Amino acid sequence: MCFDHDSEPPVPSGEREAEGRDLTLTARDGNVFAAFEASGDTPSEVAVVVLPDVRGLYRFYKELAMRFAQAGHDAIAIDYFGRTAGVGDRPNDWDFWPHVHGTTFGGIRDDVTAAVSHLRAGRPDRPVFTVGFCFGGSTSWHQAANGLGLAGAIGFYGQPRRKEETSGAIDRVAGMACPILALMGGDDPSIPLEAVEGFRAALEEAGTQHEVVVYPGAPHSFFDRHNEQFAGDSADAWRRMLEFIGMNTPGS
Repeated sequence: MCFDHDSEPPVPSGEREAEGRDLTLTARDGNVFAAFEASGDTPSEVAVVVLPDVRGLYRFYKELAMRFAQAGHDAIAIDYFGRTAGVGDRPNDWDFWPHVHGTTFGGIRDDVTAAVSHLRAGRPDRPVFTVGFCFGGSTSWHQAANGLGLAGAIGFYGQPRRKEETSGAIDRVAGMACPILALMGGDDPSIPLEAVEGFRAALEEAGTQHEVVVYPGAPHSFFDRHNEQFAGDSADAWRRMLEFIGMNTPGS
């Protein structure tokens, strides 16, 4: 189960003044897709691409982009479904699964590339991180091996190899060109601990810089303000993300 439509990021507002705007981006294959950009009133050295769960771009991820901007990091949250669902608003109960199954590895790569390019406009060396959740968690790790020059790739409860994949993130660790952070629930029936430990072992064997954190007892999608019993885990995960970004920003 991914986030409910009324879920909220369990993250306090930061001190930096920030504002957000809806926009569309265009991938190199001509796909036009929806995105949400959050930026602050002071310069931001680092930027973040937020990769949603299976329902694509909705309120939770727009709010999370705002929290990153308030914490000092401009951010863009993107949608996956421009090729099949267009860029218009969608109801909370929309049938997203056919569109999930209609995504392609190359299409998502091209969309993320467009988001990274937007964040680097006029600043080609700007450090950019990806942060994803569930479907977006493994998608984030994949981007580490897609030649985007990322500074790091963060994934919450991503599948090391999704069942429909012939080549999952775990199979691409040797090509991952940036550090990896994995934040996993210890009581997530969809991702057994054996799979998490297999991902950790593959990263270690490949010599890929990484940190794999398992929160005992935490379920899938624990990073939600409504999951009050896991507020401590969520706060720790947010802290670890910001520290990961800080540690892997060149010159920091």
